[in-house]
Amino acid sequence: MNPAEAPSTLPLFILSGYLALLLGLGVVSSRFFRGTSADYFVVSRSIGPFLLLMSIFGTTMTGFAIVGSTGKAYTSGIGVYGLMASWSGLIHSAVFFLIGIRMWAVGKRYGYVTQCSYFRDRFESPTLGYALFPVLVLLVIPYLLVGVIAAGKFLQSTTAGMFPEAFPLLRPDGSPSPLSGGLPPWIGGGVICLIVLGYVFFGGLRGAVWANTFQTLVFMGAGILAFVMISGRMGGPAEASRLAAESVFGGARMAREGLIGHAQFFSYCLIPLSVGMFPHLFQHWLTARSAKSFRLTVIAHPVCIMIVWLPCILIGMWSAAQLGAGSNPNAVLGRMVNDLVHSPVLLGVVAAGVLAAIMSSLDSQFMCLGTMFTQDIVVRRFGKHRFSDREKILLARGFIVMIVAITYGLALYLQDSAHVFDLGVWCFSGFASLFPLAFAAAYWKRATRAGALASLAAATVTWLVLFYRDILATDRPPGVDELLIFGMMPVVFIFGAALVTLVTVSLATQPPRPETVEKFFPPKS
Repeated sequence: MNPAEAPSTLPLFILSGYLALLLGLGVVSSRFFRGTSADYFVVSRSIGPFLLLMSIFGTTMTGFAIVGSTGKAYTSGIGVYGLMASWSGLIHSAVFFLIGIRMWAVGKRYGYVTQCSYFRDRFESPTLGYALFPVLVLLVIPYLLVGVIAAGKFLQSTTAGMFPEAFPLLRPDGSPSPLSGGLPPWIGGGVICLIVLGYVFFGGLRGAVWANTFQTLVFMGAGILAFVMISGRMGGPAEASRLAAESVFGGARMAREGLIGHAQFFSYCLIPLSVGMFPHLFQHWLTARSAKSFRLTVIAHPVCIMIVWLPCILIGMWSAAQLGAGSNPNAVLGRMVNDLVHSPVLLGVVAAGVLAAIMSSLDSQFMCLGTMFTQDIVVRRFGKHRFSDREKILLARGFIVMIVAITYGLALYLQDSAHVFDLGVWCFSGFASLFPLAFAAAYWKRATRAGALASLAAATVTWLVLFYRDILATDRPPGVDELLIFGMMPVVFIFGAALVTLVTVSLATQPPRPETVEKFFPPKS
């Protein structure tokens, strides 16, 4: 392509068509709405094995896995695959089997639709339900930011050069930026927020499940396509890897040594435990038709992770040779697609796949926040008979709109200072530190109300202190020198504080009432 020639805008039309299709899916799914809040919030617990696998996997994949992992491999090398993908493949399935099925069974038996209500009854504490809500919102917000920032950055890099007059961008030295002429992140992030808001607003969790299934198939197919095309443009996987190994910037990133220490590597194994406390995943578990519906998810989830993560890590490695040093990690995937995939049609398809991965988690997160606000705050405060099903749905929709607006504003504020991967790790660290609470709720009869409250407080305070130190009170460039304590990830200390506090305080306080133990640990027949 002639450098002076503006890129085709055809990919934008393909993306527009894809986004319109998602909106249409939300409208169609609303036609199947049964008119009850249970149907809006948990799809009447009717989801079978395939839709459950696709919706759960799509929900766990986000800008963190697609854009973030590529950027992290660019900065930290091949060890990123073992760091996240290997641990996640094993631990996610184990958590689904040990925690997911058990909580689904209790949730179906007693009609729970949110984590807060489950933990409130399990630990005999309305206070715990109210305290858990803001903590979960606090942790979901960074997760949402990962998606919105990743979408804005990716769209800017993939549309670079299309609108040189409307969106010029210069480097600090006055020369044109490689991203000049691309849609600015405030447009890309805003459009994605509106599309997700649209199909969740109309279709509820059924709309999210349908959209997740469709988008999971799209981003897995598009990821394989992008991998094949990029590797082909670089002379094949072997040649691309050789170029990376021989480049000054990429050579040092072909091995873990020197970039990721042993303590850091092994402490990452705690991060995937976060899936045990994701509120949006809890809500998806409750949609299952039966315990057998989990079987396919437990078996196939590790394979799906490998299909998505392996190409992303390799593309990140190859980008070290293609782009050299100095690129923004958040924009690496977009630049590789834009620089090497010269077919406008295929560029549009690949871009749609990346956005599919991002949106497939945003929708469930927005949906779970609206559900928790309605069920755990408003209905809990004013009584379950105070509102009709229609009013409950309106309340959820209103809260979702507010969260979307807050997320969008924060994403614009942090878009140039936060690394998508680092932000995601902090979010997952917080949820992972609540895992002792989930495990104790499901398996430890002796866990008490005081222990749960103390554990929640310990995890929250420790997380806030370390998050402030690493993300807010620093001016380092994105992706440089993430916080390590004695060489380990901060999650070790947050998780440790929560676990020790839970066990110590529970053993020192009065056990739960026998009827509560019998409700949540029924004798086997």
